Amino acid sequence: MGQFFAKDWIGAPFVLFGPNHLAIIFFFILLNLSFFLLRKNKSERFRKRIRIGLAISLLLFEITWQVWRIAIGEWNIRENLPLHMCSLFLIINCLMVLTRSKTLFELSYCLGIGSGLMAFLTPDLGPYGLWHFAAVQTIFGHGLLVTLTIYMVIVEGFRPSWRSIGKTFLFGLAALSISYLVNRLLGSNYMFTMGKPGSASLLDVLGPYPWYLLSMAGVALVIMVILVAPWEIAEFIKEKSSKTRM
Repeated sequence: MGQFFAKDWIGAPFVLFGPNHLAIIFFFILLNLSFFLLRKNKSERFRKRIRIGLAISLLLFEITWQVWRIAIGEWNIRENLPLHMCSLFLIINCLMVLTRSKTLFELSYCLGIGSGLMAFLTPDLGPYGLWHFAAVQTIFGHGLLVTLTIYMVIVEGFRPSWRSIGKTFLFGLAALSISYLVNRLLGSNYMFTMGKPGSASLLDVLGPYPWYLLSMAGVALVIMVILVAPWEIAEFIKEKSSKTRM
């Protein structure tokens, strides 16, 4: 247990798509597939308990992360405020499942899934490996981030639309603008508006600073279209088929 929370990890390094990583991915696949069984339960009380449980689980990952950073003497205002995109969507997703807000769902679906899934599949764990707390918190936390949105789709029946893309794109631009102002004030680099992260990332192929910010916005827009298009196409086919039968 001491090594699990240790500041300095002396265990094996994290192996991307190694046995432990694949086991976690498989666990989340099963968890999300189980939602097809949950949606058969029509009890709102039961669904509310599930939503609260998912929100609390996600929130606990963030709280324990902040406490751990304080405990090892590594917490600082330039790195640990919830101003990175995934940290922001952690708050949004918790509110989404508790309030069943359509607007928050649209934001989470269009932007949260992409950012959360990338961090889940290719986590930046620094020196830590499995099973260290930092690695567990990062991978499971981002896995839950995506899971909450998928729950809203499968169990609650929420759907995005083309309008969702416009709302989310404007939200993303506003979030980047605010983070830039905060970064100028604190000397931080939230949402990487001041420079690329030190480790390898998708930003490395999007051009130099500050042009990669425009590339990042373009990539986000493409991902949003890809995520929303299947639902809109299905709805179009459904409406056309209904008119044909009439």
